[in-house]
Amino acid sequence: MNIKRIFGSILTVLGIAGLVYAAVMFANSSGMHNVKPLIIYSVLGLIFFISGIGLVKATKDES
Repeated sequence: MNIKRIFGSILTVLGIAGLVYAAVMFANSSGMHNVKPLIIYSVLGLIFFISGIGLVKATKDES
């Protein structure tokens, strides 16, 4: 297995975890005092997810 695919998979899983954590924070928020961490976790999760998917798709499978 290619190391780039493994790293892409790890980034994808971290991105999904960040997006899920941001969704849980959004669901549990009761006001506007938790906006900054919500935006930070959402953006980081989205960046990790997109870069992980892109890395997995761009890597050629050499068998």
